[in-house]
Amino acid sequence: MGIDFDHFINGLMVALQPMNLVWVAIGGFLGTIVGMLPGLGPATAVALLIPVTFGMDPTSALVLMAAIYYGAMYGGSRSSILLNTPGDGSAIAATFDGYPMAKKGQAGQALAISAIASLIGGMIAVVGFIILAKPLASFALKFGPAEYFLLMIFTLSTIVALSKGAMVKGFISMCIGLLVSTMGIDMQSGIHRFTFGLPELSEGIDFLVVIIGIYAVGEVLFNYLTIDQPLGKKEKGMGKIWITKEQWKRSKWPIIRNAPLGFLIGVLPGAGGAIASMLSYSTEKQISKRPEEFGKGAIEGVAAPESSNNAAAVGAFIPMLTMGIPGSGTTAVILGAVIMLGLKPGPLLFENDPDLVWTFINSMFVGNIFLVVLNILLVGLLVKILDTPPKILYPIILILAFTGTYTLGYSTVDFYILIIFGFLGLVMKMLKFPIAPLILSAIVGSDMEQNFRKSIVGSDNVFSILYASPITVTLVILTILSLCYPLIVNMIQKRKAAA
Repeated sequence: MGIDFDHFINGLMVALQPMNLVWVAIGGFLGTIVGMLPGLGPATAVALLIPVTFGMDPTSALVLMAAIYYGAMYGGSRSSILLNTPGDGSAIAATFDGYPMAKKGQAGQALAISAIASLIGGMIAVVGFIILAKPLASFALKFGPAEYFLLMIFTLSTIVALSKGAMVKGFISMCIGLLVSTMGIDMQSGIHRFTFGLPELSEGIDFLVVIIGIYAVGEVLFNYLTIDQPLGKKEKGMGKIWITKEQWKRSKWPIIRNAPLGFLIGVLPGAGGAIASMLSYSTEKQISKRPEEFGKGAIEGVAAPESSNNAAAVGAFIPMLTMGIPGSGTTAVILGAVIMLGLKPGPLLFENDPDLVWTFINSMFVGNIFLVVLNILLVGLLVKILDTPPKILYPIILILAFTGTYTLGYSTVDFYILIIFGFLGLVMKMLKFPIAPLILSAIVGSDMEQNFRKSIVGSDNVFSILYASPITVTLVILTILSLCYPLIVNMIQKRKAAA
């Protein structure tokens, strides 16, 4: 797609109209607030507010829904950093180093770098959107079931490889997540699997219940074990609101190099922000000069996934607008709303309604700037959460967790599932099992299984999918390298130590 500067300027002028700026502000603020609440991710926020868009101008409606979407990308990391409770799947990676930074008294800096990384990642992705929308949409069409299956295998392999010194535990954690993803009715045979006779489990377990249980409930249970122990030096608090020059130096390249990665993954229909942020985190840890600091409060461990996460949110709009294929769960909701507004996403949208498309693109520029200002202004207020006495804070987290879980399916069975995964999270934390492989495999497991089964239907044998296309061969090589990388690094370190 060539850049039509006349339409680009017209779109910018429309995006800067007072009413559209108001919709960007409202959507961004609501998205940020909803993104912080466990279980209520961007898809829920957009779905709840669809009735508001009825009767609105289609351009303003699209601007509002997009602002809610990437506003929730910002908001999801707030609760990840402050409470170790991700708002949705794409905010999980922010817990790995964001929460340890908060416990060390660097919550203000973690929130600041999160907002900065989201801004830069979003801006880079918007530029990519402007230049590469149609070529990338064509590339995404080359991904068939075999390619998607191997992409998910590659993602899981990188997460397991992160568990240096505990790869066996990482593999066990991944297998538990895959087992969870198999529960429910088999999509192809119609057989009930692991439902224990409960009709409520016929659709499987919502991965958001798994996330809330393991992170929110598990964290609260673990902290309750030590709630009455005398504290030493108090480390909680805001610390500096802004980052230091050294922290910026460590963060700038992870932000810049992971934005394109997140953007490209976001373009792939169904890949989503969870895969983008996890891949960015694992990649950054493997190439870092300080890999031992990851998981203990490394600022680049916050910057990389946050940049990738927001870039993926922008990339997900490309297949939606150019092909009418949603790139994520949230864009699927937006797509339905857009069709109800009388628009027809597809290859001709850029020709038939260029002003709408370019206004939407420019609104993402405006929205990212508004959100980074909003989130930095709210840092001081948000970090006061850390000063709440634990005996008050933990029950509030549990109330939010149970409320968020109930709103997912309005089923009391989900409460029991939440408690089970809460205790599982507690046990894993006590035994030092990595949680990330379980969560990611629970998210992608069902899609991975379906893509695997689809890919072997037309294959001569199971192994033929490994060399079905240049993309599959590349992904197989990357998977092998990701698993071998930690072993190679350990061998080199041992030789250096011996020398």
